[in-house]
Amino acid sequence: MSRDLLPIGTYRETFAFLGPLAWRGGSRPATVLTALTTVLAGAFGLVAPWVLGTIVDDVRAGRDTIFSSALLIAAATVASALLGAVSVAALARVSEPALAALRERVFVRALHLPADRIERASTGDLLSRLSDDVRTVSEGFRDVVPIVLNSAVTVAFTAVGVLALDWRLGLAMLTAVPLYVAGLKWFLPRSERLYREQKIAQGERAEALLTGLHAAPTARAFGIGSGLLRRIGDTSDRAVGVSVSVYRLTLRFLNRNNLAELFGLSVVLGLGFVLVRNDLTTVGAVTAAALYFLRLFTPIGGLLFTFDQFQAIGSALARLVGIATMPPAPDPRPATGPGEVVLSGITHEYVPGKPVLHGIDLRIAAGERVALVGATGAGKTTLGAIAAGVLRPTRGTVTAAGVPYDLERSGTGSGVFLVTQDVHVFAGTVREALTLARPKASDEEVWHALTVTLADRWVAALSDGLDTVIGDQGHQLTADQSQQLAVARIVLSDPWFVVLDEATAEAGSTGALVLEKAAEAAVRGRTALVVAHRLAQARSADRILVMHDGRIVEQGTHDGLLAADGRYAELWRAWSDRHTVSGRQP
Repeated sequence: MSRDLLPIGTYRETFAFLGPLAWRGGSRPATVLTALTTVLAGAFGLVAPWVLGTIVDDVRAGRDTIFSSALLIAAATVASALLGAVSVAALARVSEPALAALRERVFVRALHLPADRIERASTGDLLSRLSDDVRTVSEGFRDVVPIVLNSAVTVAFTAVGVLALDWRLGLAMLTAVPLYVAGLKWFLPRSERLYREQKIAQGERAEALLTGLHAAPTARAFGIGSGLLRRIGDTSDRAVGVSVSVYRLTLRFLNRNNLAELFGLSVVLGLGFVLVRNDLTTVGAVTAAALYFLRLFTPIGGLLFTFDQFQAIGSALARLVGIATMPPAPDPRPATGPGEVVLSGITHEYVPGKPVLHGIDLRIAAGERVALVGATGAGKTTLGAIAAGVLRPTRGTVTAAGVPYDLERSGTGSGVFLVTQDVHVFAGTVREALTLARPKASDEEVWHALTVTLADRWVAALSDGLDTVIGDQGHQLTADQSQQLAVARIVLSDPWFVVLDEATAEAGSTGALVLEKAAEAAVRGRTALVVAHRLAQARSADRILVMHDGRIVEQGTHDGLLAADGRYAELWRAWSDRHTVSGRQP
């Protein structure tokens, strides 16, 4: 399936975005210190080859300057090392806050992406950016960027130093530049394409792994696990194949640069021999020039050996900036008040040419509670997601309170609230988990929401009440308790239209009745669409819609549909018999 991947920033957009982050008020002194110490460290690095060259001439002339020269080399080396350390520390003071700001910007923007946009791109694409790319950039700025900066300054200063020593030897050294440039021109376009392919392949692999993990129970039940494993294997093979291609390309690039080094050093030594033989320069000057050129091997090698990582950092940054610079979602449009929800001509296709909903027309009156029932695969969840505004239909329109529903403007403050059976327990306190729906809610309002949804007793019994930490690192909630908190957020948010998508489906037998009462209390007085897994929820609804094969085939009240003895009556009898056999009354 083709994916509409999230945008990737250009290099110009990336630098334009990062510049202000690195030059913020608190980072300016550290930025200046980074530049100053890097330049001074490079300057002190020129001392050792120059002094060694003078030693050669002094020895040939019979002068004994070795001790003083050794002290000078030692002092310059220590100064260069200290300045380099300060440069790295100052760079961290610049880069870490900038990266933190970038990560926050990307994460906040990702949280506000419409659900259908993530669906089109795949969660793997988003996850690989928020995990792999963030790690690549963080590690790169810690380990790679200092090497690149110091190497670039060393190369520039060394070139200037040789030209100042003897312009002819400097020009001889520069003869290697065209070979380096030719190697870069050969490498850059190929590497940029491969690094982008590598990131995309990693995203596809992450998507395949996530899908395999989430669908594992279903895959085992239907015996289709081999297909999922095959897809994981295929995407992993592709990611490995692209990585191997990147490695091979880098090796070929390094071979080209080794030839450039060999050619440059040969020219310097050959010209030096001619100049010394004709008394146009000294042996010490040629020695210093050769040492300067040899000194370039390490920084150039550092640039080359980290070039693939630097390219990877650039690609990762471009992918993060692509999200960070996406147009911000408009503020939620507050509803004018409770009104009618109208779905007209709703058709939806996850796969082109294979609709799961077929031209559905539905009106939900203000304050009406409508239950949506049907067998698995009938299209209930898809219709509920479209009504809640988290999924854009392929065709058709949705209006809420007389206003065309804007997918970008759904969410907290829009007057519309969705609760699904996939409830996530946010790490933090109970209070924080609830006030996500309304950050400024008081403790009295929080307790009211808990009381309405019958969760106040067990929350009060926790060790620290509302301040009890829950989630992976805290108190572990049961499935029923997690869903009760999700339902309590409805009361706290106080929307006028609520969609419950099987929000009580995961409740065990002991908690089902309590959770159903909590859900009924939370939606009382509100316009509601309830996707009912347990038909007991449908019995008390104002109207029941029966879906089959993406269409509404029956509608009416519980008693009326039973009297009609159609598909709903068939579902009710099957559900009642199953629960009677298990010892529970429907």
